[in-house]
Amino acid sequence: MTHTDTASGRAKMDHGEEFVDILEERRRSYDLGHALRTIKLHPYQGGPRCSTAKLNKAVLDSQYLRYVAEEIATETGSSVVEVREQARRLLEEMSQNLQLSSLRLMSYTITKVAKRLFSSIYVNMEGLSMLQKATQETPVILMPNHKSYLDFLVISYILFTYDIPVPVIASVIRKYLLGLKQQSIGLAEMKMVGEILRRSGAFFIRRAIGSDKLYWAVLSEYVKTIVRTGYAPMKFYVEGLRSRTLKSLTPKLGMMHMVLEPYFKSEVFDITLVPISISYDRVLEESLHAHELLGVPKPKETTTSLLKSTKVLQEDYGAMHVNFGRPISVRQMCEGKINRCQYNLTPRDLPQKPTEEAQACVRWLAHLVVRVQDEGSVISPWSLMACMLLQAPITALTEEGLLWHQLTGKTLWLRKLVLDCGARLNWPAQTPDSDVMSSAVALHRSVVHQKAGRVYLVQEEEPARRHPISPQERMMRTASAVLMLASYRNQSLHVFVRPALVATALHITESTQRDELFAFYCFLQELFSYEFVSIPGELSQDFEEACSLLKKCGAAHISQQEVTPSAGGMETLSFLRALIQPFIDSYQVMLRYLCEEGDQVLTEKQFLPAVRSLATRLILSGELDTYEALSSDTQKNLLLALRRLEAVTKSRASEENEFNVNKAAIRTIGDVLSGKIPPQMLQTTPDARL
Repeated sequence: MTHTDTASGRAKMDHGEEFVDILEERRRSYDLGHALRTIKLHPYQGGPRCSTAKLNKAVLDSQYLRYVAEEIATETGSSVVEVREQARRLLEEMSQNLQLSSLRLMSYTITKVAKRLFSSIYVNMEGLSMLQKATQETPVILMPNHKSYLDFLVISYILFTYDIPVPVIASVIRKYLLGLKQQSIGLAEMKMVGEILRRSGAFFIRRAIGSDKLYWAVLSEYVKTIVRTGYAPMKFYVEGLRSRTLKSLTPKLGMMHMVLEPYFKSEVFDITLVPISISYDRVLEESLHAHELLGVPKPKETTTSLLKSTKVLQEDYGAMHVNFGRPISVRQMCEGKINRCQYNLTPRDLPQKPTEEAQACVRWLAHLVVRVQDEGSVISPWSLMACMLLQAPITALTEEGLLWHQLTGKTLWLRKLVLDCGARLNWPAQTPDSDVMSSAVALHRSVVHQKAGRVYLVQEEEPARRHPISPQERMMRTASAVLMLASYRNQSLHVFVRPALVATALHITESTQRDELFAFYCFLQELFSYEFVSIPGELSQDFEEACSLLKKCGAAHISQQEVTPSAGGMETLSFLRALIQPFIDSYQVMLRYLCEEGDQVLTEKQFLPAVRSLATRLILSGELDTYEALSSDTQKNLLLALRRLEAVTKSRASEENEFNVNKAAIRTIGDVLSGKIPPQMLQTTPDARL
């Protein structure tokens, strides 16, 4: 719950955390004056920041890069001079050129756009204060989640506003933004966009690097030099990609290894990680995300492809919350997890393959950051309403409509549950509950609309046509709206997912024994490992926490041997199971395809349309009511999980990501998921290789 003072632009959560609306002052003052004001920075360890030229020179002159250049020259038969010249060109393509004048332009532009798009941008001041202190003492790594294109510069804008050193930003970007690849759009125009981003602090990483040894060496040395020198805070997305489902993604570890290596090699005393949770009432790309998930090709990115549309600037996107998490000391978190003395056995300037211990530590830290991002996110009333809407039959949403009083009553029940689970909820305390929910529906009129006391799902307008719309086309329009709704449900999914997995285990196993429930919980967490991010090595702790939450909300009685549903907890358990059911139904459809219709050998390009075709047939026949089975992200997540479980293996000889399918293992997994056999059978089935 939030207590908002509209006059001051301040909002306070129930647990005392204060957020300030940074747009409030901008609405009362001149945007140009804010952009051109005098900046008073407190730099890292009080020293002046080195120039971009000096930074790049330090990278090129490093012993590490010299060693790699000599290695590559020997391997390829080239001269060292040629390899070093190639390295110089790569660094020139990659490096940022942060300039105050560009930051001022960025600030002015973002202020103008943000005031049109958002009612408020709330920032937690305590977290910002801790960040300001950390930037003066240690190298700082900013790690926000990534749900929208707007995430890219909003952190820089906030830090600029509060006179905190602006970060350099790791940016995975297409080559044409750097002028390296001709496209149908103007090359000079795209180079200009790349240069603007570069001068705002972006350094560019190619989308596909592969086994390019020299590129990896230049990139890693560039990143490590920024960290070692404390040149500026560095920002990167630990998830790697923008989430099209608004769920957290499994972290990518390459950049994480690079930023932590200076600490592992004792080149810096400590490194500070700052998880940042960015939450939106409404996401600009909601329709784009849904269409991409349904297989519609992503539109080509042009200079201002998103903000060029006047329709976007005329829409209301509600509030944004940016929660700067408590800084994490790498030194403290790694104590007892890694022995740094081993790095003394090899000169620091020589390439070293990370040890298993270091890899495990990096993986654990990356997953921990994602967990902290989830816990720091602010949930909107609409996310709770989306949870309840998706538990209604689709026909109720598309044809007869869901009764408004039924939706609001269930949402208020869910509000209590989410607060019992300790989540941050942006529910204005001074506004009548009915008004809060009516405003949420009005804000999301692109997804639902209210009429005559009922709520209906909005479907895309039909263009003028000579022939009637086909059932497949009508279904895809419904699917688009459902996936938009699911993305907003996903914003609160992290609060419930662990107790929901226990509730699902209770239902499928029909057992109350803790050991049996824990075994099934571990199976579900492993199978859904790319849907719901968990911290490696903490399954037992997560299970215990889930049981505690079920007890706290009155859904179950917990003893040392049993987890028993309580008489008054059936509604809660039913709600929690229903959250997981779309994922179970979707996975069962895909497992069915792999067992019955799929070939022994397939590629991802074959798998995605074939599964979507099967799901379409099942939905149209009434056999399946889960539209999320059509989502390409869900389909890819299953493939990744099956590879992790070794039920699907990648063919090394193929260049087209060809996979060998172990149908016996797939069938066993499907049987466990449906409760036909216990999860222990997975370890005793030779073909499953689990």
